[in-house]
Amino acid sequence: MSTAITTVLAVTLGAGVLSVPAGAAPLPGAVAVEAGTAPLPYPAGALWFSAAGKTGFLTRMWEGGRYVHKWTRFADGSTTTIDAPMADSTGSDVVMTGRGSTPRSSLVLQLRDMADGGRTVAFDLRPLNGVYVKAVSRNSILAEVTKADGSVELQLVTSTGGTLTQRKIEGVPIDAYRIRSTPARDGSVLVHFGLTGTSGSRNRAAVVDLAVAKVVSTHEGTSFLTDHYNEYDNEYSAISATHLAWVDVGGKIVTVDRATGARSSFEPEGGEGLRLTAGLMGSWVTYGNPSHLEGDRFGEVNPVVPYTAKSLTTGETVKLLDYVATAWTGPDGTMLVRGGTVEHGEGLYRISLGADGRPTAALVASTGEPTQLTFLGTRFPQPFDLSAPIPLKWKMSRDNADVDLTITHRASGRTFSKHIHLFGESAGSPYLYDRGEFGITWAEIAADSGMGPDAPTGTYDWSFTAVPQNGVGPDLKASGSFTADRNLATQHDFSWSGAPGLLARDAQGVLWRSGTTYDDARKTLAGLYGFGEVGGGWQAYDRIETIGSIGSGPSDFVARDKTGVLWLYDVVPYRSGTKISARKRIGGGWNTYTQLTGGSDLDGDGRPDLVAVDKAGALWLYKNTGNVAAPFAARQKIGTGGWGIYHQITATGNIGGAAAGDLVARDKDGVLWLYLGKGDGTFVARKQIGGGWNAYTDTIGIGDANYDGHPDLFAYGPNKTAYFYAGTGDYRKPFDTRVASPILTGQPTYNHVS
Repeated sequence: MSTAITTVLAVTLGAGVLSVPAGAAPLPGAVAVEAGTAPLPYPAGALWFSAAGKTGFLTRMWEGGRYVHKWTRFADGSTTTIDAPMADSTGSDVVMTGRGSTPRSSLVLQLRDMADGGRTVAFDLRPLNGVYVKAVSRNSILAEVTKADGSVELQLVTSTGGTLTQRKIEGVPIDAYRIRSTPARDGSVLVHFGLTGTSGSRNRAAVVDLAVAKVVSTHEGTSFLTDHYNEYDNEYSAISATHLAWVDVGGKIVTVDRATGARSSFEPEGGEGLRLTAGLMGSWVTYGNPSHLEGDRFGEVNPVVPYTAKSLTTGETVKLLDYVATAWTGPDGTMLVRGGTVEHGEGLYRISLGADGRPTAALVASTGEPTQLTFLGTRFPQPFDLSAPIPLKWKMSRDNADVDLTITHRASGRTFSKHIHLFGESAGSPYLYDRGEFGITWAEIAADSGMGPDAPTGTYDWSFTAVPQNGVGPDLKASGSFTADRNLATQHDFSWSGAPGLLARDAQGVLWRSGTTYDDARKTLAGLYGFGEVGGGWQAYDRIETIGSIGSGPSDFVARDKTGVLWLYDVVPYRSGTKISARKRIGGGWNTYTQLTGGSDLDGDGRPDLVAVDKAGALWLYKNTGNVAAPFAARQKIGTGGWGIYHQITATGNIGGAAAGDLVARDKDGVLWLYLGKGDGTFVARKQIGGGWNAYTDTIGIGDANYDGHPDLFAYGPNKTAYFYAGTGDYRKPFDTRVASPILTGQPTYNHVS
């Protein structure tokens, strides 16, 4: 970034009103475009954008069970954490922080000069019987002070060496209440207040010259004054050297020419009745209605007024962003806006006047997320089981959309179509499964279409058009196909939801079960709804192994006790989910095996099998019979001696793209080897995958977690580390580069994961 960013603030009023000295180098508003540099990463997990100055910007986030703020520097993207739940913007590097629920309720507060290493000046307004209005310098604030007789004064309060001095702002009526202020600009602020009298309009806007502590002009103000609107989210009024602006009732923007006093107003197109934010850059007024891209917290979708600038001299309008979430006055006549554009996506934008005097927007910090509605892939296994409760699901970048879905059986031409209105409020849409994820069960498709319950197997084509409910960005069109069959076995899905699951045993012998979801942004496996306790006493087993479905339905698992008896835990459908049935004894003598693994269909019959390595190093195949009462056929030797060199073997499903399921095996040196299945229970010659795999205590063939048609691998190691390896389907490089996974990492240490 330009060195102009580090220009220090000029000061007046002792420590100084926040202003820019004449002739100072302007902030490079379009630096990300002009210099060709990439924008900074916007802090992950930031809930709100709270303030911005020359050297950085402030965001609020939930961290460690509390709200904190983080200051991100434009120069290098480094951050400083501020332990304070509330902050207020001054349009400069000085930020106000407090511990109240709003800036106004923060009676003990600090002014932090982030350009000066976070130098702090403290204020305690309780002895003054005052409340915070706005910080106007490095060590001065405006405060609304209630006197002993009940009258109100707006005061300039300055902290010097720990001592507070007060100066009354002349010209503010004694019956003023709920005073609010813009940031200081060129030594002045625009304040709004209500009057407790009963005659005429009782709201006022007044320009205060801070140098003389006096109101220099008064204007009828906004009816939004007594509302809580914008108390700590967005600015609703602004001041520049030439104009004043504020939002009036009904979504009107009121402007005043400071030189002539001429007043005018306009109603932005589509803004009637909406709450707007308003800013000024010289003679350009900016506006938009602050919105959540995904809709508000109650699922309500309001029309969106794009963030727009209008010239108060020519009437020209310039669209700056497709929508605005939060807008704050910035330094040197700029605006800093959290929002997005279809072209550049989500993030923090700096709005400044270009060389031609017209406003431009530059992305200075990017979240990496799209603003327009985008398709992120299917969320159902292939082949798809028409007899299962697993829904067909599709993932989009957000879910405030109306979807027209069509599914067609390719061979017969039989078609299902449905219009789906997605919403999140109250009980929510029955078609909304997760954020941005919509779907429908085959049972509903069968009931509502000519396909009926006897829908044919084979290839289906699907397509949908999703129309953003808030009008931000173009319609999304997506299409694809899937194969379908009936009564299919699952590899690692305990919930029968179409997503893989994990079993983990802790040091106390408690077994836990967790669902998973695929994180598109981080390209890894993430947890879903936390861990559910299966029960205690599982230290009785020295081996717990997920083996896939016995027959069809949810995935099952086996456990070997310390006497060598192997037990089957059959996972069955139950109400709207699944449950684990009481254990069934398979047989004794299983302590002859040093390794057990299941989940790969090794003989090509569509059912995942179990394999075991005995103490002599021979490999044995136990074919899945599909019968819970007798789950495995008599064992077959499929490998003579030599398998004892491996410390762990893992059934992975068909990761290599050959005829059937595969195995990977780790030797004592940590080298991992691939055994491609031939489809008859045997394998081709092993192929080395790579070294360093002794870093993990457990490697799990997790199934197709990212729904790309290739089974994946999950690895868990010491110090609660976990990684996701996406399967490629290519035996020459069966796994993509590992990506850290958050699953299990925030939990107790587990001594066995399957």
